[in-house]
Amino acid sequence: MDTAEANISTQQETPSSKFGPTVPVGRFAPSPSGRMHLGNIYAALLAWLSVKSQNGRMLMRIEDLDPRSARSEYAAQLLRDLEWLGLTWDGEVVYQHNRLEYYEAAFDELQQLGLLYPCFCTRAELHAASAPHASDNTPRYPGTCAHLSPAELAARTQLRSPAYRLRVPQAVYSAHDAVQGQIATHLAQCCGDFLVRRSDGVFAYQLVVCVDDAAMGVTDIVRGRDLLDSVPRQLYLQELLDLPHPRYAHVPLLVAPDGRRLAKRDRDLDMAALRERFKTPQALLGWLAYITGMVDVNEPLLATDLLQGFSWDAMCKRRHDIVIDGSLLFA
Repeated sequence: MDTAEANISTQQETPSSKFGPTVPVGRFAPSPSGRMHLGNIYAALLAWLSVKSQNGRMLMRIEDLDPRSARSEYAAQLLRDLEWLGLTWDGEVVYQHNRLEYYEAAFDELQQLGLLYPCFCTRAELHAASAPHASDNTPRYPGTCAHLSPAELAARTQLRSPAYRLRVPQAVYSAHDAVQGQIATHLAQCCGDFLVRRSDGVFAYQLVVCVDDAAMGVTDIVRGRDLLDSVPRQLYLQELLDLPHPRYAHVPLLVAPDGRRLAKRDRDLDMAALRERFKTPQALLGWLAYITGMVDVNEPLLATDLLQGFSWDAMCKRRHDIVIDGSLLFA
């Protein structure tokens, strides 16, 4: 691989330009690991407003590839909750567990490029070897397994199944985010070679979302700010696999007063509690729009009521995380 320093930019004003003009296409892509919480609802609302304000299409994908965080009852509940909110989608629901052959094909393509290698490092070893560099707390991989000899590979394979990492170039990948502005990451310095398949055989998030978004024709990706560091890795994968670059918008997180982000596992302001508290989707969405600064008055609103005034220019003024004190809501 050429190790010369490079700067790589993407012009995201024209997503999928290699395939010609397209109707804007967004997507919901929830993981069925628990009931939706308020932060999930906020991101879903903005994703829906973004594409529907452009007269585009919204698609639905259930990211259930990881058996550790995929339960069918939660998938069904996610769909019911989104429908209750009025955040509807176009077409059939796509389930990642039905798409293994496409991830295998992409993995094989990277393998044929000579860019993959087996990694035997445990999670504890990774955290001990390198401090986190990205905002998602992913440690920069120090290249421990990047140049193992055939004998070392054989010996380590006897002890445990390997994960597979993708070699990254000495290059800066940059893009414009609709909310966070210009971003740039030196892949080798910031994250290092990253996983595309885990040791248990499950394909990694970075690979599968690139494959799925391209296959579904997604042009506009809206998600939480905690995934901002995924963009350069995904730009690199899209480049290698000859996939189009979508537009990105990474929205503020809703956080507790102590700074902790809302999480499904903690049942922070989850849909069960919110539906009991607000009774109607209009009351919930109106309050959510008010506390996040989308409207000036707390009054019942449908999602469609927010379409006319929606713009990313306005959202850019509120790019910082938003504190939500659930104890006051349910006092």
